[in-house]
Amino acid sequence: MTKVKTMKINDEKVPRSKKSTKKSKYPTQAEAFKLEIASELGLLEKVKKCGWDSLSSEESGRLGGLVTKRKKSMQLNT
Repeated sequence: MTKVKTMKINDEKVPRSKKSTKKSKYPTQAEAFKLEIASELGLLEKVKKCGWDSLSSEESGRLGGLVTKRKKSMQLNT
């Protein structure tokens, strides 16, 4: 089992994605957005326990689709 890098959100450790390059223990705006959507889908507990790699392809696709949809709607509103 590999060690999962974590970051702190509200005094709680949450796994950091492999793609993140920052060494900060605090999430970037994009990571916080992704975590927010994961919590809405009910996936946050699974991510906290086992990391982002534990998500199935269906769960990852749903998460990515919602992230993309929300980013586009935010760009249209500005």
